[in-house]
Amino acid sequence: MKMPNLPRRFFLSSVPFFITPGLMAETLTLTPKQTEGPFYPDKMPLDTDNDLIIINDALTPAVGTVAYLSGQVMDIKANPIRNALVEIWQVDNNGIYLHSRGGRREKLDSNFQGYGKFLTDSKGRYSFRTLKPSPYSGRTPHIHMAISVKGKRKLTTQCYVKGEPRNKKDFILKRVKGDKARNSLIIPFNPLPNSKVGEVSAQFNMVLGWTPES
Repeated sequence: MKMPNLPRRFFLSSVPFFITPGLMAETLTLTPKQTEGPFYPDKMPLDTDNDLIIINDALTPAVGTVAYLSGQVMDIKANPIRNALVEIWQVDNNGIYLHSRGGRREKLDSNFQGYGKFLTDSKGRYSFRTLKPSPYSGRTPHIHMAISVKGKRKLTTQCYVKGEPRNKKDFILKRVKGDKARNSLIIPFNPLPNSKVGEVSAQFNMVLGWTPES
């Protein structure tokens, strides 16, 4: 059964580390902007919460490696951004997007939500239960991310899997100038301790060149 009241409390408890506002602000790297791509959903699913593995009250979960993706949204001074809308969208385990032209429809995993959204808490934190991203023709595994504040899109980017050999040849990732900026998009998906089904967790903090006063 879907857990409508659990995602924020349960998923955020898995976030291990956050930057303290004001500390090491000079070392923060702005999260590079990347293309939205052609496969942002052209029709939103009925379920758009932060648990992409189970749709509404369905009993059958999506196929693939379950991943807990969490992090913090902050400005360049390391101040958390509250009530930022974080969106994610990605392919299913078969490399198919929710978008109607995002791959062969007969291969689409109908149990995978494909898109989710979450409002950051008072510490700028967000969290999703999704799938570890899979590759598809021409691209290395990635998850699309977007952040909006007060109804305005502030950042569109993508995050990637550390250690994935396809990263070196990915034409979108290669467009990011500078090793530091490029590496800020590549994150480890580590095995979740004590998981009996091979779940993984990943942390992706995003830094915006924007402040609430700007």
